[in-house]
Amino acid sequence: MFNKSVEAGFNDQIAKEFYSAYLYLSMAAHSEGVNLPGFAHWMRVQYQEELGHATRLFSFVLAGAGRVELQAIDKPPADFGNPLAVMKQVLEHEQKITASINDLYELVLKERDYPAQLELQWFIVEQAEEEKMVSDIVAQLEMVGDNKPAILMLDSKLGSRSAAE
Repeated sequence: MFNKSVEAGFNDQIAKEFYSAYLYLSMAAHSEGVNLPGFAHWMRVQYQEELGHATRLFSFVLAGAGRVELQAIDKPPADFGNPLAVMKQVLEHEQKITASINDLYELVLKERDYPAQLELQWFIVEQAEEEKMVSDIVAQLEMVGDNKPAILMLDSKLGSRSAAE
């Protein structure tokens, strides 16, 4: 049985993960609109991954005899700027999600909820991987600047991302 504050924390995180998916889908639409299909593909893969995170948390709460209460999801922006601006926003968003996961982990530590601690450890590792991947893309975009052929090469590379990455 879930402690009510832990249950509320998980429900809040579920909403954040669904918002993340929605945000990346909006970023995919933006990328398609500016003719960067590789960036759009990368964002769609990210969208699917975030849906997986939300449903993993959803299932964890239900498996622990908790109650899932879905929350409203905010409307994401539609315009994100150039590729570097987009990826900087991705990095900033992932850092916010990392902070949220860390806060939830602190709560489950305080409440001595050991199963939740184990579940969230997976998310902590996942977030470190997410931030590293996006930081690398930001660094590459900063290196190439406004070099259109280099941006198109990176677009092609991002278009080859598989769901397993």
